[in-house]
Amino acid sequence: MKEFLINNNSTIKSALKKLVKNGVGCLVVINKGNKVLGTLTDGDLRRAILEDSNINRGINKVFNLDPTFLLSGKYKEEDVTKIFNKERFSLLPVVDDSKELIEVLNWSDYFSDSNKKEVVSMNIPVVIMAGGKGTRLEPFTHVLPKPLIPLGDKTVIESILDSFNESGFKKYFLSVNYKGTLMKAFFEELNPTYSVKFIEESKPLGTAGSLSKLRGKIKSTFLVTNCDVIIKVDHKDLLEFHKKNKCDITLVASTKDIVIPYGACEIDNDGFLKRIIEKPSLDYLINAGLYVLEPHVLDTIPKNTFFHITDLIDQLKKKKRRVGVFPIDNDSWIDIGQWEEYRNAIKRFN
Repeated sequence: MKEFLINNNSTIKSALKKLVKNGVGCLVVINKGNKVLGTLTDGDLRRAILEDSNINRGINKVFNLDPTFLLSGKYKEEDVTKIFNKERFSLLPVVDDSKELIEVLNWSDYFSDSNKKEVVSMNIPVVIMAGGKGTRLEPFTHVLPKPLIPLGDKTVIESILDSFNESGFKKYFLSVNYKGTLMKAFFEELNPTYSVKFIEESKPLGTAGSLSKLRGKIKSTFLVTNCDVIIKVDHKDLLEFHKKNKCDITLVASTKDIVIPYGACEIDNDGFLKRIIEKPSLDYLINAGLYVLEPHVLDTIPKNTFFHITDLIDQLKKKKRRVGVFPIDNDSWIDIGQWEEYRNAIKRFN
């Protein structure tokens, strides 16, 4: 039960990590006396981070203070299933008359996993930008394109596709340039059950230039991902966030702690030392390399021109279009674009 609980004095950062680990998207907030104070969902945390990106602040002003709960000994099993079905809660706390926590009921204990998981529409295309040279992973990429580098007992591209296949995606476009022939041969040998079509770049076109080739071919909301990131995210929640906020493009952003390995000096207005902070940590939201786009944004991308997705975002911002940010925890994001990150990824997959 501990994995579903969090103390009210905890930080947003620790809550994010706990939500990733428990996998149900919800926590029951308690005080030191084990009394239930509220509930905290991943949606609550996303809204809080978008309002203020400081993830080291407390959750006290973030969680729901009016949770649904059950009184111990005063409910029937049909009451539980009725609430779960109607409200779609992940967790239900059971308390005594003084609101002290007795137990936490989990959705999955009452319904099978097959009923719980809602599959994202299979008609939503995913574009994987796989045409880069991968210079930061040389000399590996002198021989293989970055998507075909091994990760555990599979390749990087297979691991990326697995993360989408699990959510029900079945239609993919792969943008290729560097060693594109190897990429195509690999998929011919793989013979996948899902659809893979290739977008061939005659020259490097950046992280978004080749998307212009999909103009008129994609007519619905679609996803774009880099080929060097594997992201654990609820795609249904991501798409709902994008639609609800009427975004033209939504980028997934990961929390990132950067530790300064020195004592940082804090100076007052007169130039005197106030204090030395040993190895301070800076928190940022960084672009994780996964995006949701509306098809009309393809009209903004110039044809056969080197064009990064950051250029696209800048253009959309200038046109006053809506660019959303969907925050995730750093533990949900695996970056393999550089040697250090690749070595860390190998440890996680072995």
